[in-house]
Amino acid sequence: MKILVRILLNGLGLWAAAQLLPGIHWDGGWLYLLVAGFVLGVINLLVRPLVTLLSLPLLLVTLGLFYLVINGAMLWLADLFLAKLRIDGFLWAIAGGLFLAVFNLLVRSFDKKA
Repeated sequence: MKILVRILLNGLGLWAAAQLLPGIHWDGGWLYLLVAGFVLGVINLLVRPLVTLLSLPLLLVTLGLFYLVINGAMLWLADLFLAKLRIDGFLWAIAGGLFLAVFNLLVRSFDKKA
């Protein structure tokens, strides 16, 4: 049940990013948001730890600011897999990654168990 809520929240965050950021475009319906949330979840589960480990020196030198680039790269990768998601450039992907990070932080702050 918790995984399904995470998938739904990932999709909702992506939809909100597309509504608020002019460089991110979403053409899918609500059911496709579940697919998008699943894809983002899988990318963050499988690819992100490896990228974070490989970029550890850059993370240390930039005092963690390189996470913005990693978040943008994960969203950019999701754009490659999702036909109904279009991101106009890598800077918009970084902005979308930052938006999704803040969105997830706010959602987790309402969770009593976290």
